[in-house]
Amino acid sequence: MERNQPAPTERHPGDRFVTLVTLLAGLVTLAIGLWGFLAPRSFADAVQFPYARHFVHDAGAFQVGIGATLLLALAWRDGLALALAGFLVGNTVHALSHVADRGLGGGGWEPWALAAVSVVILVALVLRLRAIGWVVGEVPAVAAPELARFARQKTAVLTSYRRDGTPVATPLSVVVDGDRLLIRSYQKSGKARRIRRRPEVEIAPSTARGRPTGPATRATARLLDGADARRAAWLLNRKYPGLHGIVVTWGHRLSRAKVGATIHYELVLDRGHEPILEERDGATVTAERNETEQGRRREPA
Repeated sequence: MERNQPAPTERHPGDRFVTLVTLLAGLVTLAIGLWGFLAPRSFADAVQFPYARHFVHDAGAFQVGIGATLLLALAWRDGLALALAGFLVGNTVHALSHVADRGLGGGGWEPWALAAVSVVILVALVLRLRAIGWVVGEVPAVAAPELARFARQKTAVLTSYRRDGTPVATPLSVVVDGDRLLIRSYQKSGKARRIRRRPEVEIAPSTARGRPTGPATRATARLLDGADARRAAWLLNRKYPGLHGIVVTWGHRLSRAKVGATIHYELVLDRGHEPILEERDGATVTAERNETEQGRRREPA
C-alpha cells in the first residue's frame, strides 16, 4: 500500500547516545540536588565546602530543578511546557528550603513569595498543557489535511460493529502517521474481534470518556505486523510517553496470558465519503451516529 511518509519523527544515528547521556545527567543532577537539600551537612563535608545550611539547601533546590528538567526532556517535546515544569519543580523546592530555614534570617515573607510564584507558574503550565491538548510527547507530521484535527488529539472514539450491525464506541489513543491513523489494542479485546469480522469503522475526536467532540470519519482498519507494527508502537510511545510508553506497554505485558498479545492497526480514511453533520448540544456529530446512539454502549480501550 502506497502512502506518504512523514519527514520528522524518525530515528537518527546517535539517538540512543543522546538519550543515555541526558538520562544519566538528569539522574545524577537530581540525586546531587536531593542530597544537598535533604542532608546539607553531609553534602558540604563531602565536597569540602564551608557549611552554610541555607546556601546548600538553595543549591540543592536549583539542582533538583535542573535534574527534573533533563528527565522530563526525555519525554516532553513542547519547549514551553518543559521550561515551565522544570522551573516549577526547582522553585517549589526552593520555597520549601526557605520554609525549613525560616529561623536562619530573612524577612519571613520569602516562603510566601516563592509559593505564590509556584502557583502562578502552575497555572501557566496548566494553560499551556490545555493549549496543546495535554499531549506532551512528540506529534508526527501530518500528510493529509483531514487528519490534522487528530494530530494533537489526546483521545478519539472508535466505532466498530458487532455481527448484527450494532455499533460499539470505544475511547482510545490515536497517533497520525502521514496520511493514516494508528491505534493499539490487544488480541482478545472486544474491538479486535469486531474489527476482524468487519474492518469498516468510524473514528472521531472525543473527550476522555468517549463523548464525540467533532465529526466522525469512516475508515478501514488493517492489522499491522513486522516493521509497520513496531513503527506504530514507537509512535504511540513517543506521543504518549507516560500512558503508552509505560502504563499500557507494561500493563499488556503483565496481563498477556489473559488479554493476548498487543496488536496495532492502521486506519485508512474513506476519502470518498463525506460525513453527514448535524449539531446537537453544541457538539458536531454524524447523523448516522446519532441514529444509533441509543443502542450503543461504551467499552474500555
